Amino acid sequence: MTTNKNTISQIHLYPLRFEPILQYRPWGGRRLGNLLSVPIPGDDPIGEAWVLSDRDDYQSQIANGPLKGQTISQLSKQYPVELLGKLAGHFNRFPLLLKFLDAQKSLSVQVHPSDLNTNYLPADEHGKTEAWVVLEAGHESRIYAGLKSGTTAVNLRQAITNSAVADHLAYFAPKPGDAVFLPAGTVHSLGGDIVVFEVQQNSDVTFRLFDWNHIDAKTGRTRPLQIDQALACIDFTLGEVMPVVPVVEEMKPVLMERLFQCEHFGLWRFSGESQFTVGAAGKPRVLVCITGNGQLEHKGINYDICKGEVIVIPAVVGTCLCRPHGDIIILEISLPEVT
Repeated sequence: MTTNKNTISQIHLYPLRFEPILQYRPWGGRRLGNLLSVPIPGDDPIGEAWVLSDRDDYQSQIANGPLKGQTISQLSKQYPVELLGKLAGHFNRFPLLLKFLDAQKSLSVQVHPSDLNTNYLPADEHGKTEAWVVLEAGHESRIYAGLKSGTTAVNLRQAITNSAVADHLAYFAPKPGDAVFLPAGTVHSLGGDIVVFEVQQNSDVTFRLFDWNHIDAKTGRTRPLQIDQALACIDFTLGEVMPVVPVVEEMKPVLMERLFQCEHFGLWRFSGESQFTVGAAGKPRVLVCITGNGQLEHKGINYDICKGEVIVIPAVVGTCLCRPHGDIIILEISLPEVT
């Protein structure tokens, strides 16, 4: 059913759940089917589920309530202030892109430009600082983040020629719960049967340095590299990256940890089984349920939230009460602050 503009203007915003968008990737697997609330069709490797996307080619759609079927872009244009509060008018699209990644094999060794790398950003595009929260990891899982000391553009280019890039990559064996912050300009990769949640600036600009000599089963070919652009965008001062140390902000009624806080986003993790408050008065927030299920209450109405689901709390909604059905883990994400 299509909701016309006049009808939309009469609707009050509420906690909004969005449908995931599944993405084929040659390095992906099938484990996202155990995480998402929707089945994965076919048998192709699915490397990414874009669970909140305001991209021209991939528009997340609302999955619940009177606005079901509307896209995040339509919502932003119809309800800019109600959705974003004082952030309205500061962005040409919803400023964050959220994903789940299932890297059965290693994804490419890559780097994203920063907002300062203007020569390497397409029109109306941004840089890409991102962060990962590890959901599942095996004995062979690896996260590559940052470069070893002494790595330069010269010896890294030589390593690419010799397929020896891994010799210059810092890495560690991740475990569930690890949180990794990747500023734009950080060389990174991950793989070996690992599932992560990713929050990032709303950008789709990636430059590949090396792709482990993978052959794409669909094309029978290797994927293109962008070596010159990648080398130009690497920040060689960043060094090795390790998991962040969570900052405990509250112990009751549930454990509340701050994992990331930067100019582009903040992320907190709530863990427990008692009821607790999520959201912030007058500010938009995004919730991602990674374990368990429960309900959010707003104005006396309950909204289900289940493992693998993403819910946007519009600024006009503010806070909600979360009532878990047993143990639950929810990630809460803030948008960029403006003055």
